[in-house]
Amino acid sequence: QVQLVESGGGLVQAGGSLRLSCTATGIIFRSDSMGWYRQAPGKQRELAASITSDGRTNYADSVKTRFTVSRDNAKNTVYLQMNSLKPEDTAVYYCNLRRGRWPSQYDYWGQGTQVTVSS
Repeated sequence: QVQLVESGGGLVQAGGSLRLSCTATGIIFRSDSMGWYRQAPGKQRELAASITSDGRTNYADSVKTRFTVSRDNAKNTVYLQMNSLKPEDTAVYYCNLRRGRWPSQYDYWGQGTQVTVSS
């Protein structure tokens, strides 16, 4: 069983920064990828950024120049540094751990942390 605990959300003005953290506990495999998804009110959950255990990253086009995902494998922790935040970044951010590959992948989710960007 895997549990994901997030921290770091909050309220920030447009142009500001926030850093999200997520620590995974339980049985973690070296091949697991980790990342962050987000869901705004009335919208579907979407990928923000992800990172494999060997450091390969993937970003949504809307955050590519502003967000940085990183990972500390020794601590089973993934981070999301968010800079130059915009009101459209307002969403609940969910930590994700993905095991396996499509079509046999399995996703674990954190409880979500609210990020609100005021204009």
